[in-house]
Amino acid sequence: MRRIWVAALIALSGAILSGCSDESGGPDANVIKIGVAGPLTGANASFGAQLKKGAEQAAEDINAAGGMNGKPIELLFGDDVSDPKQGVSVANKFAGEGVKFVIGHFNSGVSMPASQVYAENGILMISPASTTPKLTERGLWNVFRTCGRDDQQGIVAGQYIAENFKDKRIAIIHDKTTYGKGVADETKKAMNNLGVTEVLYEGVNTGEKDFSALISKIKQANADLVYWGGLHTEGGLLVRQMSGAGVTATFMGADGIATDEFANVGGPGSEGTLMTFASDPQKRPEAQGVIEKFEKKGFKPEAYTLYSYAAMQVLAEAAAAAKSTDPQKVAAEMKAGKTYATVIGDLGYDANGDITRLDYTMYTWTKTDAGNITFVEN
Repeated sequence: MRRIWVAALIALSGAILSGCSDESGGPDANVIKIGVAGPLTGANASFGAQLKKGAEQAAEDINAAGGMNGKPIELLFGDDVSDPKQGVSVANKFAGEGVKFVIGHFNSGVSMPASQVYAENGILMISPASTTPKLTERGLWNVFRTCGRDDQQGIVAGQYIAENFKDKRIAIIHDKTTYGKGVADETKKAMNNLGVTEVLYEGVNTGEKDFSALISKIKQANADLVYWGGLHTEGGLLVRQMSGAGVTATFMGADGIATDEFANVGGPGSEGTLMTFASDPQKRPEAQGVIEKFEKKGFKPEAYTLYSYAAMQVLAEAAAAAKSTDPQKVAAEMKAGKTYATVIGDLGYDANGDITRLDYTMYTWTKTDAGNITFVEN
């Protein structure tokens, strides 16, 4: 009887070990699990869709070419609904599912705590959209992004304001989030350094829908330009209500409004809005083949779609160069000073995990011949 029990235990142990996820064996070793995390539902779902669609198309294309180091990519999805606590839950879920790499998150305030969980669990994270400088300045080995930073974006916005609105009255409004307040403060600092001082500085709460009190302050300040640090949801409502109240001040935002949903919410008043964002990747020659694939599927790859696609490309190229899918070896490869060819151009990384190129320019929201309002690079 003892021999039977010993044999059974050995068989059970073998079954358990065969299910473990590592590069040496087991069912999970035959695929590379990559998590895609962002607001797949909720107010910012349009941005979540960009991250999801970009990663899906990239995984499809890489798998068709032989996979990541010869193994197919398997995508797992996590909906953080732009909430930091839910982001941590998604991160823990991914860790339990054997995810090696994560493309995400969207919101800086979600990426910050989630990245800590990933670091503790040996997972490399590359965000297509989180722009707060703090994300990559904490000394974590595992954090990267394909987008720029708010201090870079703030310099571009602040210089534009100083050059074009030097003797005008500037109001700065933000949504109190890590991203929104961060990009507003970087813009404020840049324009202040160039001799322009704001006449109004206010914060609003995310989810707020009635901006009548704020608009009264904007009127009292006689603002010529209203700078918005936040996302398209509250930003669009603010534009709509400003227009309805007869406020003619120019509206200016950052990459958080880089979705056509901004104009859908903001209405006719969104026309003429200024916005900082990266030079349009949809115009790059290396992106045209991928864009055609999106168009055939009925999806417009605006804003961060191609940044998500590029994140997957960077992971695959770095893994190939490292001859490993071990996240720490891939991270070391990414920080080795090489560049990676992507649909948004060549990307190289510094020791913090930031891209080494300046990535921002100015856009104006313009009515097209078709009658819709969208952002057009200046």
